[in-house]
Amino acid sequence: MTEEQIVLWNKIRNFEIDDPTSSFTFTDRLARENNWTIEYAIKAVFEYKKFLFLILIADFPLTPSDQIDQVWHLHLLYTQSYWIDFCKNTIQKDIHHGPTKGAEQKPLFKDQYLKTLEFYESVFKKKPPKHIWVDVETRFKENHFTRVNRHKNWIFPKLLLKRS
Repeated sequence: MTEEQIVLWNKIRNFEIDDPTSSFTFTDRLARENNWTIEYAIKAVFEYKKFLFLILIADFPLTPSDQIDQVWHLHLLYTQSYWIDFCKNTIQKDIHHGPTKGAEQKPLFKDQYLKTLEFYESVFKKKPPKHIWVDVETRFKENHFTRVNRHKNWIFPKLLLKRS
């Protein structure tokens, strides 16, 4: 990293996403909404910060892991924290999250994800943690997510039946 990049990385790394005066923090909500442990949510937030740093120093588009994307989506809902505290006051740049335009973009995002993993390794000098940055095939499997209130509904996994 260049000196300028080190300064930027330190700003991002030291950015406090949790409001210390809140009894239910960003990380608490992230963990609850994704059914993650607090420890996993903390790791996901740290990897999210790395991803944002990579976006700022890359000269090509990047694609996050699903876990990183979940952190990003939630952070965008915390508008004051994201747009003012982080973008305006910490990095002095807006980072927009663009939606996909459909399944026809899947090959593009697969390629960008592979490049993101390679770029991560070249910048941070280590492979991204596999429990947050999954392989490309796992990342882009067909997923059909639905928001479910687990206090009102039971959720049972579908049984995989073996065909004979």
